[in-house]
Amino acid sequence: MIEELFSTLSRLDARALVEIAIITTLIYQFLLLIKGTRGWHMTLGIIALLLFYNLARAIELQTVEWLLANFFTYIVFALIVIFQSEIRRGLTKLGRGRFLGRLNMAKEGRVYEEIVLAATTLAGQKIGGLIVLEREIGLRNYVESGIKLDAFLTYDLLVTVFHPSSSLHDGSVIVQGNRISAAGCFLPLTLDPYLSKELGTRHRAAIGITEETDAIAVVVSEETGVISAVYEGEIFRNLDGSGLLAFLHKVDQGPEKELQEETDGVEEQREAV
Repeated sequence: MIEELFSTLSRLDARALVEIAIITTLIYQFLLLIKGTRGWHMTLGIIALLLFYNLARAIELQTVEWLLANFFTYIVFALIVIFQSEIRRGLTKLGRGRFLGRLNMAKEGRVYEEIVLAATTLAGQKIGGLIVLEREIGLRNYVESGIKLDAFLTYDLLVTVFHPSSSLHDGSVIVQGNRISAAGCFLPLTLDPYLSKELGTRHRAAIGITEETDAIAVVVSEETGVISAVYEGEIFRNLDGSGLLAFLHKVDQGPEKELQEETDGVEEQREAV
């Protein structure tokens, strides 16, 4: 068997090796794209079905094989529906020339500090707030749904916008670069039926916008004063000022999955959607 393997490898030409490398890279990037999302578990389910189909063929379970074969006939259409968010995100990265690289958000550290200061102030006063930070995917459609400000981002302005006496406090603030583009913006709500009932409209909107785009959302609960951060549809709750700042920098530098290991004293609760 080993000799046959070496014999097969020796017959591969340069074109075949290039094709193998391309296919391997695409599969790897796809797995990275869906890791930690609903699509990841669905992919595992599809793989399990494929294994079961081959097992049914091996032991000649003809009825089961026929049912699975007919199911796989329509699997392409099912995949488009199941992975629509991941496909959209992947095509966006490809269109921006970032499919093979890590996304970075080049922002001044002071912008993060202003946001953290505003979030902790709002949390201390139990004033609700939702701040969305644009990254590579543009948020122009959502900016146009609110009141355009185009103002330099400051702690004072953020706190003023979310003050209960402000007419803009119910919507979200969208930050582009170091400027507040708009306030009172409407965002898509997540449709996840398993989301905790403790999470209100602000949290659902934060999860919804991060499912649709690569933005980061910072949420302050009006009821509890708890600060949460959301990225790629996952919510990280019970953050203090240092934890939130570490989260923002961590997303800038790489996968947020390792945040808990590098942030002391932060209770992180994930609710995958």
